[in-house]
Amino acid sequence: MVERTPEKHAEKMKKKQAAHDRIVAAKTIEKGLLIVHTGKGKGKTTAALGMVVRAIGHGKKVGVVQFVKGAMETGEKAVFDRFPDQVEFLPMGDGFTWDTQNREQDIASAGKAWDEVKRMIADPAYGMVLADELNIVLRYDYLPVDEVVETLKAKPEMTHVIVTGRNAPDALIEAADLVTEMTLIKHPFREQGVKAQPGIEF
Repeated sequence: MVERTPEKHAEKMKKKQAAHDRIVAAKTIEKGLLIVHTGKGKGKTTAALGMVVRAIGHGKKVGVVQFVKGAMETGEKAVFDRFPDQVEFLPMGDGFTWDTQNREQDIASAGKAWDEVKRMIADPAYGMVLADELNIVLRYDYLPVDEVVETLKAKPEMTHVIVTGRNAPDALIEAADLVTEMTLIKHPFREQGVKAQPGIEF
């Protein structure tokens, strides 16, 4: 390892800062983003909810619709219920797809949740809309992918929309501005028999 003097380090950091500042100065577009969190790793909803917190901090109104969650009380709902003027939080799922064992019920629930997402996206009062686990219902064909993608592509220019869930369809990935794939490396549920815990999974 090459040892740098404080002067050499300061010189290198100054050059990095100048290069970074040039890159930032060249980025002038401001727009609402279509964001997708997908992949087998944990953290898709967690990361999306972190953006919801940021939006609240900037005074934005946010709509959250959960397509699967709803059968259990979650820590995030308890928090966001304390901000009724800024967050509309709607857990509209019946649990995991294997919980109901009723395809018709799952399709009906997905349709109602999607109607709420469309309502929020169309309302200019919302700066951000989170469609949590929408990818799951798309995977099971509970909603038509083409219609969902076209609706999301036609969203208002400055509205941010976040979609989470495993197995995001290719058409949604193609339409999105930002896509993050969470990769599973280790998980205590699978490897150590650790059950889902408050504050970590819900």
